Amino acid sequence: MLTLTITHRRELKAQAHALNPVVMIGKTGLSPSVIAELDRGLLSHELIKIKAQIDDRIARNVLFEEICQQLGAAPVQHIGKIFIIYRPKPEEIEKKPTHTIHRKKREAFRAKRSFQN
Repeated sequence: MLTLTITHRRELKAQAHALNPVVMIGKTGLSPSVIAELDRGLLSHELIKIKAQIDDRIARNVLFEEICQQLGAAPVQHIGKIFIIYRPKPEEIEKKPTHTIHRKKREAFRAKRSFQN
């Protein structure tokens, strides 16, 4: 599980304020498909908001810690049934080729007077 500084956590809270929940966890809790969806959300967004439909406060705390532990994410904020987690994007393993395709330069347009001579 990642740890964040107080200033970084404050910045992430401000960014997450406008976000909508990406994943909603039902009363059945975590399943492999929910974990996979959370992982996909973190890969594409880095910072996601999750909504849990569990009424028990202690169970929500355990769920929040378990999500962060399984995904290797940092807990940002937990207010009621809303969780905010953060995981930076992994470095690109496959680099794009550095060579580029060189295109033939287009010839300049000929002016009207160049046709008259």
